[in-house]
Amino acid sequence: MQTLPATAFAAARDFAEEALSPASRRAYRADWIHYVDWCGTTGFTPLPAPPEQVAAYLASMATTHKRATIERRLVTIGQAHKLAGHTWIRAHPAIRATLRGVFRRHGVPVRKAAALGVAETRRLVGVCEGFAGLRDRAMFLVAFAGAFRRSELAAIRASDATFAEDGLRIFLPASKGDQEREGTVVAIPSGEHPDTCPVRALRRWLLAAPTDGFVFRAIRADGTVCEAGLHPDSVGRIVKKRAEEAGLSAGPRERLSAHGFRAGFITEAYRAGARDAAIMEHSRHRDLKTMHGYVRRAKLLANHPGRGLGL
Repeated sequence: MQTLPATAFAAARDFAEEALSPASRRAYRADWIHYVDWCGTTGFTPLPAPPEQVAAYLASMATTHKRATIERRLVTIGQAHKLAGHTWIRAHPAIRATLRGVFRRHGVPVRKAAALGVAETRRLVGVCEGFAGLRDRAMFLVAFAGAFRRSELAAIRASDATFAEDGLRIFLPASKGDQEREGTVVAIPSGEHPDTCPVRALRRWLLAAPTDGFVFRAIRADGTVCEAGLHPDSVGRIVKKRAEEAGLSAGPRERLSAHGFRAGFITEAYRAGARDAAIMEHSRHRDLKTMHGYVRRAKLLANHPGRGLGL
């Protein structure tokens, strides 16, 4: 049997890494460094790692790290084993039992993004005044109407937006659900009310700050608009700032974030009677279970069995 040269394996590994988004690669890289450092202090060898070693690493983070971080680091270790050609069994009893014990004793409920529905979005755009307000109003309304992730929103370029009589079409070259970069078009209809129409809001912003590049950009204190697009983290900070100005607050197990517009659109669409397939197509969800996570939250009161009992 012919043996492939090392360069061929290296090329395959590089392409495998490219299958992940830049944000995922950064997170996995940081996770791997953390695991290797732990191995260095405990005297273990990172690869290959027996299940008991992985279980010990997970247990070491029980009181210091969130559930999502621990689960992601387990995925990172698994990916490293697979890429290196080592056997990996995530469901091994030692790993599975340790995870269950850690989450049962120290687990904290995940704080989900508070859904920013129509009412909340109206309140947010209501405090968007001045030049920066034009950008934020357009950004919030487009984020809600397009059910965009903050990374997708930050990556929109002027050449990706096409205005038509019936609304707006935005081309996404790539997104979280489109790692193969086939691209997808997100249609946004014109709004019923001029003050909250995402199409009108985006037109106004592009007229005030013309560009051939990124649509949503940073604005300096002197009013100068930067050429570089906003970082996704900056989108989240702007949402929190405007929420504070609008007096919006999240529930005890929720958090205010840019993802709230996406959650809000899905919630409102469900309440309006939209079908699962239509919502998923617009929100670019590939997993029905994930999308139903938003829908279940919308059902909590809308379809509550206690309604109509005469209280």
